[in-house]
Amino acid sequence: MILGSRAILLAIVLAAVVGPMNGQKAGKLTQNPCGAKDKCHTCIQTESCAWCMQPDFKGQSRCFQHTSKVCPEEFVWNPDTSEQILLNKNLTLASVAGGSSAAGYGAAGYGAGGGYGAAGYGAGGGASGGYLSGSSSSSSHYHSSSSSSMSGSYGSEYSAGWSASSSSEIVQIKPQSVKLKLRINQKHDLKVSYTQAEGYPVDLYYLMDLSKSMEDDKEKLSALGDKLSETMKSITSNFRLGFGSFVDKVLMPYVSTIPKNLQEPCPKCDAPYGYRNIMGLSTDTYRFSNEVKDAAVSGNLDAPEGGFDAIMQAIACRQQVGWREQARRLLVFSTDAGFHYAGDGKLGGVIAPNDGECHLNAQGMYTHSVLQDYPSISQINQKVKENAINIIFAVTSNQFSVYEKLKGHIQGSSAAVLSNDSSNVVDLVKEEYAKISSSVEMKDNATGDVKITYFSSCLTGGPEIQTSKCDNLTVGQQVSFTAQIQVLKCPEDPRDWTQHIQIYPVGINESMLIQLEMLCACPCEQPGSTGYEVHSRHCNNFGTFMCGICDCDEHHFGNSCECSVSDMNSTINNDASCRADNTTTTDCSGRGNCVCGACECFKRSNPEEVVSGPFCECDNFSCERNKNQLCSGPDHGTCDCGRCICKPGWTGTSCACQASNDTCMPPGGGEICSGHGVCECGVCKCAVNEQGRYSGRHCEKCPTCSGRCQELKDCVQCQMYHTGVLKDVNDCARNCTTFTPIGVEKVEIDERKDEQMCTFFDEDDCRFEFKYSEQGELIVHAQEEKECPPKVFMLGIVLGVIAAIVLVGLAILLLWKLLTTIHDRREFARFEKERMNAKWDTGENPIYKQATSTFKNPMYAGK
Repeated sequence: MILGSRAILLAIVLAAVVGPMNGQKAGKLTQNPCGAKDKCHTCIQTESCAWCMQPDFKGQSRCFQHTSKVCPEEFVWNPDTSEQILLNKNLTLASVAGGSSAAGYGAAGYGAGGGYGAAGYGAGGGASGGYLSGSSSSSSHYHSSSSSSMSGSYGSEYSAGWSASSSSEIVQIKPQSVKLKLRINQKHDLKVSYTQAEGYPVDLYYLMDLSKSMEDDKEKLSALGDKLSETMKSITSNFRLGFGSFVDKVLMPYVSTIPKNLQEPCPKCDAPYGYRNIMGLSTDTYRFSNEVKDAAVSGNLDAPEGGFDAIMQAIACRQQVGWREQARRLLVFSTDAGFHYAGDGKLGGVIAPNDGECHLNAQGMYTHSVLQDYPSISQINQKVKENAINIIFAVTSNQFSVYEKLKGHIQGSSAAVLSNDSSNVVDLVKEEYAKISSSVEMKDNATGDVKITYFSSCLTGGPEIQTSKCDNLTVGQQVSFTAQIQVLKCPEDPRDWTQHIQIYPVGINESMLIQLEMLCACPCEQPGSTGYEVHSRHCNNFGTFMCGICDCDEHHFGNSCECSVSDMNSTINNDASCRADNTTTTDCSGRGNCVCGACECFKRSNPEEVVSGPFCECDNFSCERNKNQLCSGPDHGTCDCGRCICKPGWTGTSCACQASNDTCMPPGGGEICSGHGVCECGVCKCAVNEQGRYSGRHCEKCPTCSGRCQELKDCVQCQMYHTGVLKDVNDCARNCTTFTPIGVEKVEIDERKDEQMCTFFDEDDCRFEFKYSEQGELIVHAQEEKECPPKVFMLGIVLGVIAAIVLVGLAILLLWKLLTTIHDRREFARFEKERMNAKWDTGENPIYKQATSTFKNPMYAGK
């Protein structure tokens, strides 16, 4: 066959030949997850599976459960998870002196291009110290989101930095560096400890909205500068304070671009600007108060401000702001308005996205305010995570709900209500700092291939629960977390099989570095390993022998690369020879692989189960079962090509039936199943007729059949109770001569004697019972006394009912009489009362009117 037909051939043949290329037949019916894996690296990437590298392996599958002893120990490759702690400095519990003026980092500080460089922190520190060299852009990506990228820029410098650090270095997380080898889907628990060191340095940068509406807030903040510093110094002696302000982009429609308004947008206002770094972080609180006091307010048009531009620059410009490496960094964002975010810049014609870099000139002004769009919330969040910043949104009450929602999208941030004139700013900062410092939350920068779950009992001392956050911590208290690390899958790029992951407390510029190596490959698959042989004789010189199997070239396949794909016609014929007829398109009945024109049936996990036949159409495990036993067990039959072959004495599809009918014969002899049923599989199946249903092991019983009860009834009545149709003595003696009933107190059945129970009611509605048996002769036992219902005195009942009706009627009449009497007396009393209250003279007729009228002159007084 020519090479151009190779694609067709692979589609027809190689799709069915998954296992034979390396000696493993991944059967479709394989039940365990290991048996289907045909290469070493896919095997060890399956949980609890190990690989056998034995060259002449004769087992079912080279990939097996590691608990099985199917391969000599020296040929088993089953890598285990391992943990090695590289750096484990003790936590800092006592107060640490020094701070910004201490020696700091030596060889592993910040360089010019991001990551750790050689030109790190020197001796000076301070507000403007920090970097000996570097650009104004953000230099540190401490908590980088790309784990694998840190292996070059961070890995070696990290170790150097720790080793070069001074003896007074503050350590709040332990251990600091761990090397971990982990298999896929295995969960490994890693202990992480954290404590808040006493006297830990704090950098607080106050970023304030200086639009006109915040003028009174600025005055109050300048007056409270010293108090703010004193309050923070009572918490930590190593405290620095900085100040910056913002308004908005100097573009329409954000600010008025009329030339006059660009100079003075409002009375006694400075020209508008985007962001200004007024004072870098410093211990000089007197300067802070003066800078705040001297800062002039400005104005803009729309309600939202350019606060996101200011936050991005305040974080990215680490050198100008003076953020220290080892310090808790607080950014207090004070405003009484909303914010613009990514996309709003299009209103002013700005379409270039924010690059997240520092763009400040020598005067501390943001130079790219009109050149770049506002940053997005996700950009702010990413920058906050990279630089371990805690943002405190100190906003007025009318904006609190907005910033309350915003803090949920920015890691380590909080929101609090600022009074209208910022008079509560000191208490606000103190309270928010207490919340931040008394809480620790563990985060990581693991990729989607790695899952890290955190557990801790915090300070309760009880069992651990799933949580990454602990609250109510105080200085010196130690809390432990269990980081459960699990590699979900191997990345497609082998370079990503080694990653550097950081676990860090939010807002603290310290972390634990995990050098993670994913166990995704087998050493025996690498050139130069023992047993690795190219063009090996084990593979007929057509493949590479590695890990005990053949990896064939593109023109051959099979366990030993014995099959060639060079002859297309031969391949077609080989495919046809693996099918039972022309009506099917499935090779080897779907239970095997067509290898060089012959079916190679899949092997089962149970060695006793075998797929066989020229087309793998037969097996010895799919026959009918009885009581969960194949062909009712080996004593009854065997399974051959899907059918049970019964042994002598057994019949049926599952060999569960006895061949003879001996078990269906009654003990005393007679017909099969007493003539009332048929014998099937050694068991009587009783019949149902018009009299009733037969039952019993030999269908000898019929509880619902009448039997001889009706025949014997009249004689039992006349002989025992002298009642019934034969109660006359002569009639009874003439017709009842075959038996004489034996009286018993209570009739009970003895099944061993095959007795039948009979129950009837006579003309007096009395119940009587008797039983009979016919073992040679008819024997009848009858109940001595009938069970009659008690006599009812109907006359008494009738008279009683009549008397009750009469008494009830009399009671009703008496009650009616009583009620009418009471009503009459009440009416008469009311009449008497009204009569007594009458005012007219009883001697005159009130209806009569005299015919004359008398008039008097009011002016006449009788004179």
